[in-house]
Amino acid sequence: MFEFYPQIKWVHIACVLASGSLFALRGLLVQLGHAGAAQWTPLRLLSYSIDTALLTAALMLLTILPGAMFANGWLTTKLILLVLYVLLGTLALKRGRTPRMRQLWYVAALCTYVFMLGVARMHHPLGWLHGWLA
Repeated sequence: MFEFYPQIKWVHIACVLASGSLFALRGLLVQLGHAGAAQWTPLRLLSYSIDTALLTAALMLLTILPGAMFANGWLTTKLILLVLYVLLGTLALKRGRTPRMRQLWYVAALCTYVFMLGVARMHHPLGWLHGWLA
């Protein structure tokens, strides 16, 4: 399966960007007072589809890559950030009690997403901060 690594990685990255963009759009709709549009069934189904493809590609990459690739803890950090991102996203899109709280959760989710991108890109638990703090 290693011969398909470039294609699987491309699908994974495309899904990461599509998923983050769709979340940003849905969160923006909530912030603009169009929460109903953000929860529109086709948008939610598209989100589920993208996230399923993303998870599938991630698991395929995990089985292809050697274990030493993950020795410094970047993947563990990324998975913890993913759980945090999902929780913050849920609060931002529908579970936040007030508009102000949904706004704060939305910004926090976007910041977590960007930090997660840095961890993935740098293959280091500090992500974008690696060059500044290490």
